[in-house]
Amino acid sequence: MTASKRLTDPPQSSSMSQRRRSAANVAVDSPTSKRPPRAPRSSNPATGVEANDVEDRDTPRSSVKRKKTEAAITQEVSAALPDREFPKETKQRKKVKQETKDTEEEESQAEESSKKAKRKRKVEEGQEPADPRIKRDTTKTAKGKSIVKIEEAEIEVSEPSPKKTKRKKATEVTFDDTVKDEALPKDLRRKTKVKEEDEEVQKGEEDRKKTKRRRKTKEEKESEAMPLAARTDGLRMFVGAHVSGAKGVQNSVANCVHIGGNAFAMFLKSQKKWENPPLQNDHRDQFKAFCGEHKYDAASHILPHGSYLVNLAQEDAEKATQAYNAFLDDLNRCESLGIRLYNFHPGWTGSHPRPSAIARIAKALNRAHSATNSVTLVLETMAGSGNVIGSTFEDLRDIISLVDDKKRIGVCLDTCHVHAAGYDLRTPTAFKKTMDDFDKIVGMEYLSALHLNDSKAPFDSHRDLHQNIGLGFLGLRAFHNVMNEPRFEGLPMVLETPIDHKDEETGKDVEDKGVWAREIKMLEGFIGVDADGDEFQAMEKELADRGADERAKYQEQFERKVEKDKKAMEMGQMKLHFGRKKKVNEAGTDNEA
Repeated sequence: MTASKRLTDPPQSSSMSQRRRSAANVAVDSPTSKRPPRAPRSSNPATGVEANDVEDRDTPRSSVKRKKTEAAITQEVSAALPDREFPKETKQRKKVKQETKDTEEEESQAEESSKKAKRKRKVEEGQEPADPRIKRDTTKTAKGKSIVKIEEAEIEVSEPSPKKTKRKKATEVTFDDTVKDEALPKDLRRKTKVKEEDEEVQKGEEDRKKTKRRRKTKEEKESEAMPLAARTDGLRMFVGAHVSGAKGVQNSVANCVHIGGNAFAMFLKSQKKWENPPLQNDHRDQFKAFCGEHKYDAASHILPHGSYLVNLAQEDAEKATQAYNAFLDDLNRCESLGIRLYNFHPGWTGSHPRPSAIARIAKALNRAHSATNSVTLVLETMAGSGNVIGSTFEDLRDIISLVDDKKRIGVCLDTCHVHAAGYDLRTPTAFKKTMDDFDKIVGMEYLSALHLNDSKAPFDSHRDLHQNIGLGFLGLRAFHNVMNEPRFEGLPMVLETPIDHKDEETGKDVEDKGVWAREIKMLEGFIGVDADGDEFQAMEKELADRGADERAKYQEQFERKVEKDKKAMEMGQMKLHFGRKKKVNEAGTDNEA
């Protein structure tokens, strides 16, 4: 703080400040002051402002003008005022304060100019680069020009995320020899944006961009649209597959024609999410037009599949409403498309008793019947894992018994599921017994459709693992039985067998719809064929041998699980014995738990 500033402090200053100001006044006024003589002044060549080589002890380093002004103010005020009395703010003091402020600003500008001049000299002499963040590396070319490589130091760049990344930016600039030592232009400094990105940054940005797929040629599109197999007319069995309805349900018709199917299934919307856009009118109209063009009976031979998310046995009120709304939306789509059959999984009990879960399913079906006009609700048989409903014929019977409109309820028999649930289809005798049991418990009049799948899992394993026809534990003879059962005539039979395989070049899973085309023709060929003939038995053996390794793998898994469950029951099963729980030990005797 300068002497002038100290004299202009308000009278509310502390006593210590007042004593300091009095001492300063005495030092200025006293002719016998012991202040050392001022050092000789020297002129700053850069600014032209004179300054002392030795700094004053009372005030900071200042210009001559400022020193004289402060001394004059001190003499005038000391003479006019008694001791320890502070002057009022006058016009003269305001003027002096403004002059002092202006002087300080001029001094600050002069010092800044001096620094700039000194740095400019060092840049011109080559002692420093024009920008301290830039390193220069100059190499000469054959043409007499210099390539100046400019590399910025690593600078932290703020990103939208909390993390900070470090980028390096580099570029090359060509300078003539005559200007290579001059300061770099301002557009190369950090304040401006460097247009050239570093190779690593460019590569990272390119990797993030979605790679464009190669467009298919006209020949490739025509080849894909060509049917893999021609449809067979005049059959009493209608075989097809669960085809894709991507980009519009109308595309499912062409996809079925492509594999030579006479019946098909599809999802009416995405089965992986609850909310879906409504059915578009043009998709509806095209679907109906394509069915008429290719002679598909939408009311009898098309079997849409319900969403896997829907559980009509749900007890929670909010979740039950969500499931029912999704279910009803599919039924409304069926009626808009002229479809009469709708296949769905009955549901699962959760932690609740089975009878109450079955009652909730039947209640939802009655409600759906009231909200629609024509769709038949088709219950699918299940494999019996966990608390899933529908793995026994009794489950299906109990649901149907609680449905009011019996004419609009049906059953879809899945060959893989019933095999895994313990219903045998593999021999003519076993097949006949299973169908007789179904007729006795459920009623053959309710059978509305079939899913044709072999099984990777062994009989009565309660595992839902679909396999291609003839490769699994069901075997080819089971499907010969199906294709020659008179009670199945006219029903839609839908393949859900796997069509993915590993590509040898890429190692990725790719679809081969030709699998379905071949299986459809094979199944249609079983109609009226002698299963004991050499041709059929040779095909049966060939397919069985092809699937032998996979069957052995799943058989081993199944046996390990059975052994594990057996040991768990022997070692840890809790028994009720005379009102007390007992635990079976290794010796086979009961001990109190």
